[in-house]
Amino acid sequence: MSEVKPDIVLKYFPNLTEKQIAQFAQLFDLYSFWNAQINVISRKDIEELYERHVLHSLGIAKVCTFKPGENVLDVGTGGGFPGIPLAILFPETDFHLVDSIGKKIKVVKEVASALGLENLKADHLRAEQIKGKFNFIVSRAVTRLGEFYPWIQGKFKKDAINAIPNGILYLKGGDLEEEIKESKLKAELYPLSAYFEEDFFETKYVVYVPQ
Repeated sequence: MSEVKPDIVLKYFPNLTEKQIAQFAQLFDLYSFWNAQINVISRKDIEELYERHVLHSLGIAKVCTFKPGENVLDVGTGGGFPGIPLAILFPETDFHLVDSIGKKIKVVKEVASALGLENLKADHLRAEQIKGKFNFIVSRAVTRLGEFYPWIQGKFKKDAINAIPNGILYLKGGDLEEEIKESKLKAELYPLSAYFEEDFFETKYVVYVPQ
């Protein structure tokens, strides 16, 4: 087993079950194995997997607690972020991960299968091809918000059961003021530095756009 452990996840999510802890602990070896074959994470980042990919993905959970029975779509999931860490954290919520690059979806399916994630399905699709409606759509810096929104417009369920209305939860870094203005969307910014003390999160945000 590897020496890289998910301690940073436990630091901020102390109430995990034994099963969840075991699933998070498996991620390093699984991604090390698959990344060597199909590059889904930058090679130098693999040692920082838990901080820069897993905990970053879980920043969404600090803004929104997904409910049992809700449906969440992860657009442009790449190797499974933020969808896989969120699916571990919320085992009673259904996650649909899509990416336009087939070999990345292969990694997602292999990792999800090894973890025994029954609440996750993954498809090699573009966002526009997806049928179905969702409570929330998540993504990690796939493109500018103004370009992203038309892909997923009309894919939201009408009825909301969450504390916050259905919408987009988008992980993005840097100065987002201009990008939000350009998108003409009503967006709320949640700085991840409010939840996580590591330097990596200083310029990182969850952008919430109600549907």
